[in-house]
Amino acid sequence: MPTQNPKLFLLCGKIAAGKSTLANDLSSKPATVLISEDHWNSKLYPGEISTLNDYLRCSARLRDVIGPHVVSLLQEGMSVVMDFPANTKQQRQWLREIFETAGVDHELHYVDVPSDVCKKRLQDRNAQGEHAFQVSDEEFDLFTSYFVPPTPNERFNIKVHKS
Repeated sequence: MPTQNPKLFLLCGKIAAGKSTLANDLSSKPATVLISEDHWNSKLYPGEISTLNDYLRCSARLRDVIGPHVVSLLQEGMSVVMDFPANTKQQRQWLREIFETAGVDHELHYVDVPSDVCKKRLQDRNAQGEHAFQVSDEEFDLFTSYFVPPTPNERFNIKVHKS
């Protein structure tokens, strides 16, 4: 059942910070759907994402398709949790375009966890082998080098979650 005040929920945080866990919690609200980049990329591009460039290529293709779909869901009254990284200003700009185009409110959930904690979680996650993608410490460091925490001057409704 659609809601009168749909909202777009966004997630920001380093790899293994807990974004997907939070996304699952947020999506448990009525009339809320979860869209996970990792899930879609793993199904659309199995075995194709092994480098940063691979990820950027596949992610861009997915964003081209998913963005208009999310706008439609929001305009129909569904809230949407985007389990896509909002980890750079460019990524956040794309997500801003979605909620502004749809004319709905948003929340940017920043999961602020130190890198050493994320790396430990990542190693545990890799050992379990249940996540769609295995990420090495070196890849974690590479992706984290591009991470830019959100700032108030970006004008997002930021909710910070600390570990």
